[in-house]
Amino acid sequence: MIAINNVHKVFNKGKANQVNAVNGITLQIKSQEFLVIVGSNGSGKTTLLNLVAGSVMPDSGTIVIDDNDVTKLADYKRSQWIARVFQNPMSGTASDLSILDNFRLAAIRTKPKGLSIGINDNFKREVKDKIATLGMGLENKIEQSMGTLSGGQRQALTLLMSVIDSCKVLLLDEPTAALDPRSADVVMRTADKLISDFKLTAILITHNLKDAYTYGTRIIQMGEGLVINDLNRQEKAGLKQNDLFDWFA
Repeated sequence: MIAINNVHKVFNKGKANQVNAVNGITLQIKSQEFLVIVGSNGSGKTTLLNLVAGSVMPDSGTIVIDDNDVTKLADYKRSQWIARVFQNPMSGTASDLSILDNFRLAAIRTKPKGLSIGINDNFKREVKDKIATLGMGLENKIEQSMGTLSGGQRQALTLLMSVIDSCKVLLLDEPTAALDPRSADVVMRTADKLISDFKLTAILITHNLKDAYTYGTRIIQMGEGLVINDLNRQEKAGLKQNDLFDWFA
């Protein structure tokens, strides 16, 4: 599904503050695989995610998604395959628009834009039904502006919006880092269910070792721009939570 082939990325090349962020990484991520990436700050995990998303371009190597070479495509041109949830709950939504309007924008994310009335009773019912699955009581507040919601509420809604239009890849960039424990739990359980229900290929970056242990079908550890541990489904199933702590000892 996603093929990362000998990808390199250097920032500030030739300068005193040069950073070799990704150093020749090769990864094959299978369709419907849920990959968790862990690593200390500066390990290259966020750069790798940005390379897949298209917000950063590689210096060399190739990136292929669903048999399409996307190496030189900008992030908006990869939106037909990729949806992304950011660390900051304020990213990815329009604060001044209502919940319903935000869902409408998400629904036409990859479609040709034209003059049409997109919000009708059927669409409202669909949005309410999806929001009701969160158990947050927001299905009766769809006219409320997104900016009035808590970070956890926004992040959970962002997850739902990410799959309302067609996508095959879901990128989760530390989606719970700014949330309280209860909201973080709702967001991760929602993400896990959506990934399973929609048969998505997913990549999660997290510093939360409990989430890294609990979620995903494969886990890799990065360090100095390289993959230093790579555990498949069976190996991850046999992993103990203390083993992850040992990786960072």
